Amino acid sequence: MAIEHLKTGKPETERAEDDAKVRGIVETTLKDIEIRGDAAIRELSAKFDKYEPKSFLLSPSEIEAAIQQVSFREMEDIRFAQTQIRRFAEAQRASMTDVEVETLPGVILGHKNIPVQSVGCYVPGGKFPMVASAHMSVLTASVAGVPRIVASAPPVNGAPHPAIVAAMHMGGAHEIYVLGGMQAVGGMAIGTETIKPVDMLVGPGNAFVAEAKRQLFGRVGIDLFAGPTETMVIADETVDAEMCATDLLGQAEHGYNSPAVLLTNSRKLAEDTLAEIDRILAILPTRETASVSWADYGEVIVCDTYDEMLTVANDIASEHVQIMTDRDDWFLENMHSYGALFLGPRTNVANGDKVIGTNHTLPTKKAGRYTGGLWVGKFLKTHSYQRVITDEAAALVGEFGSRLCMLEGFVGHAEQCNVRVRRYGGRNVPYGAAAAPQEAAE
Repeated sequence: MAIEHLKTGKPETERAEDDAKVRGIVETTLKDIEIRGDAAIRELSAKFDKYEPKSFLLSPSEIEAAIQQVSFREMEDIRFAQTQIRRFAEAQRASMTDVEVETLPGVILGHKNIPVQSVGCYVPGGKFPMVASAHMSVLTASVAGVPRIVASAPPVNGAPHPAIVAAMHMGGAHEIYVLGGMQAVGGMAIGTETIKPVDMLVGPGNAFVAEAKRQLFGRVGIDLFAGPTETMVIADETVDAEMCATDLLGQAEHGYNSPAVLLTNSRKLAEDTLAEIDRILAILPTRETASVSWADYGEVIVCDTYDEMLTVANDIASEHVQIMTDRDDWFLENMHSYGALFLGPRTNVANGDKVIGTNHTLPTKKAGRYTGGLWVGKFLKTHSYQRVITDEAAALVGEFGSRLCMLEGFVGHAEQCNVRVRRYGGRNVPYGAAAAPQEAAE
């Protein structure tokens, strides 16, 4: 296997040091929120967002006032995006059916898909107010039937961001807070004097938000570990350097620590893309962010074969994978670890982020090895149930259950089975003994 790195990013040791610093800050902050509640939330909002309203919860009149600031064209764009996302989410929901089956005569097993009862949806603000994140979390939770949807986003320039508020409201949020970062996810998960805690947290965010969700997991459910944006472009000579460079930098502008990787079997395309990235960075309005991200987290990897490219791609397990090759379907069939695939040069990650209909909250930091992205199913819990409706079935299953419990030494468990064998099978099974097979008893 011949794999050459023409460009590498920060060493893993330095990245680990950055993560450790974030962990310490988040742990201290969450403890403070738990102890001091609203007072801690207010101090954090003042410190990080210079925002101290009478109430962080928007009233219906404040929501309406924010919506009035959104232009007609912007409202139409939001409606279009939400229509696409709703259509796909509804199709996904329809694919999740309740099940009931009679596995033996008289034994009925089933499961029900029940919505999580309360969800906190975080929508990032910061440098780029991410209106689309409101669609992805709030609207999808609404399609799933979540009865209490709490949404929170930081203020922008000292006030609620009108388009984010509009998207949250149109998506179906029941409570809208103007809170950002750790104070938002901490407040929603832990609860304060004025914020009733939720059962689950969803939505992307910066490194501090991602770490807060990680530390809160268990206390509440989370969708997934959605850290800084990652993108990978898998390309061969069927596309040019401009396309590759544009797709890499289009995601690198998210933040200072957004990994962007070009994976190719063409050394010429790799070198041309490096040169094209330099050209675009000289004119890109967001170069102040994208250039740092590319310098510290950008990679260019050249492989000999498509099989090598596939192996490297599955190992990296990038959040977004843009595939532009002469065998896109082959990658679709064989890729197993990623967030979402974007197949062919007509497709692009930005459309997935904003409008096309799939969800943009996706696994990062190799989490694509064990989970997919946010979707309507994340808001549903699949719960099983059992029903035995005949005496014969109760006795038969009880007999097997009794012996299997005794095999493990669980006498009390076995007696739960034995009492059914006695009552419904008409057989005397001594306490502390395993039920004998029916045939032997006869």
